[in-house]
Amino acid sequence: MSAPIENIVIAGAGQAGGRAAEALRARGFQGAITILGEEPHPPYERPQLSKAMLYSPDTPVAYIKQARDWSYVLNVRLETGAAVTDCDADRRTVTTADGRSFAYDRLLIATGTRPRRLAALENPGLEIQYLRNVEDALRFRKSVQHQSRIVIVGGGVIGLEAACAAAKNGCRVTVIESEPRLLARAFPPLVSDIVAAKHRSHGVNFIFGATVTGSKPDGVQLSNGDGVEADLVLIGIGVEPVPTVAERLGLPSAGGIAVDACGRTAASGVFCAGDAALQWSRCHGRAIRVETWANAQNQAISVAANMIGEAKEYTDPPWFWTDQYDLNIQVAGDMLDSDHIVRGDERSGKFSVVAIRGSEVVGALSVNAAKEMAMLKRVIAANARPSRSDLESPAYDLRAALK
Repeated sequence: MSAPIENIVIAGAGQAGGRAAEALRARGFQGAITILGEEPHPPYERPQLSKAMLYSPDTPVAYIKQARDWSYVLNVRLETGAAVTDCDADRRTVTTADGRSFAYDRLLIATGTRPRRLAALENPGLEIQYLRNVEDALRFRKSVQHQSRIVIVGGGVIGLEAACAAAKNGCRVTVIESEPRLLARAFPPLVSDIVAAKHRSHGVNFIFGATVTGSKPDGVQLSNGDGVEADLVLIGIGVEPVPTVAERLGLPSAGGIAVDACGRTAASGVFCAGDAALQWSRCHGRAIRVETWANAQNQAISVAANMIGEAKEYTDPPWFWTDQYDLNIQVAGDMLDSDHIVRGDERSGKFSVVAIRGSEVVGALSVNAAKEMAMLKRVIAANARPSRSDLESPAYDLRAALK
């Protein structure tokens, strides 16, 4: 018989760590659970940082649970301001920055990611910000209330949502994107163009195909030789896994921590969930890191079950959403290297795009069509294969693909 599981340590107090702890208790685990988090806050969900918190000075932080509830309701030991700095695989202990040691029978790595730094602006002489935690969101919200000249480096979801907030506050906003269009890794050109047009209608300027190479006293210098004036530069060029715990365990982590469908790593008794996990995606045909709210929650819940001996594979297709002005855009699966079928009239502002590869539906994107996306997510998850002619017909009921 295997040894009993008495101590579970969760390295990381974000959404994945918090939801995993909840799931362990919901599934009847009675042993000790300790969550170790670097930030001073209880676990919270990050989408609010680039959405609600940027728009209203009265918007509070929405925590998964208040700090006292972790202890008094779930009987979970929550240690904030306790970054894990070392891990001993033989002794099965983790150590925090203040020198405390915590023993584990099972360890969940849920340390997430950190923003990629832009080396060209490490010593710029002007204000540089990143958007990853509560303090970052509050700082940017305060900055845009002064109607500054804002440069945003990176035309991804975070950068574009920040651009919305800045533009609505009357700022002069310029987005610098190295690709020839917005969100080229997630959106088809049709939707990239719609999003760009919407931003331009609110005064946002775009510079494509250029990178930031340095700073000047009143702004940034670009690779095309141009300069852009700025009072503040927000950098949103992606994220990378926090490597500390994985490195101490001898787990490669540069592209993410490799896990199987149950969340197990190559280290005995060690699991990984959330943004840091390198997991197989059928839609993409390869292992990827999934940096989404849904994955941080749902994969963590699934992995928690496996940590206490249940067999629960996680195979949900990736899914995320973004709200920009009056556009609600949702993306499921993989939209690249595939044929695209438009359902509905894009001129109406409400339509979907389905991505097919061969006979397989591998992705979908909806614009202001949440109900259709709910069905398309089910079609992708079921590996359903409706005919192309059916998908091309807006009258086709997607429920038929699931029969």
